[in-house]
Amino acid sequence: MTTHLVAGALRLFSGSVARWQGCGPDLKQRVYFANHTSNLDGPVLWASLPPPVRVLTRLIGAKDYWSVGRVRPFLAYRVFNAVLIERKKPTPECNPLDDMVNALGERHSLIIFPEGGRQTSPEPQQFKPGLFHLARKRPDVELVPVWMENLNRILPKGEILPVPVLGSVTFGAPIRLEEGETKPDFLTRAREAVMALRH
Repeated sequence: MTTHLVAGALRLFSGSVARWQGCGPDLKQRVYFANHTSNLDGPVLWASLPPPVRVLTRLIGAKDYWSVGRVRPFLAYRVFNAVLIERKKPTPECNPLDDMVNALGERHSLIIFPEGGRQTSPEPQQFKPGLFHLARKRPDVELVPVWMENLNRILPKGEILPVPVLGSVTFGAPIRLEEGETKPDFLTRAREAVMALRH
């Protein structure tokens, strides 16, 4: 019940519309990768998925953000079924890639932000290599590019209360790591797949 209420509230507050352009909702395992300009990005993308897909989709979040206070950890673990990773001081014993591969398991999908953090520029920054390594480890999983529109205006950096501005979440055609494709070429292609969804 809490999950459905939070999802409904997120859709209401963000006014976000889900647009499926290159694929449709599906229960197959996927990694949804998107541009990142607001702390609302992950929750709103998650809320934009139909309930049967949403329940199998886990948000990858930064431990230093989602472990603060009481509300964020509750949402992260009890609502979003999030996987919190150490982005500032990862160690061999705490490898974010291992955490993501384990989180996929045999049935789950993931939401990730390959830029590694929120950005203020109109275009996504260069993607970090995690998406490439994830694609190489799990070639069976579809990689779905997503463009998040206006979320930075709904909840600007440093603000607590959302501003009523219509947002959108656009899902594109899945991509895969091609045989012999280099890491720089793949990351460039993945970034371009996200940017191609802009309206």
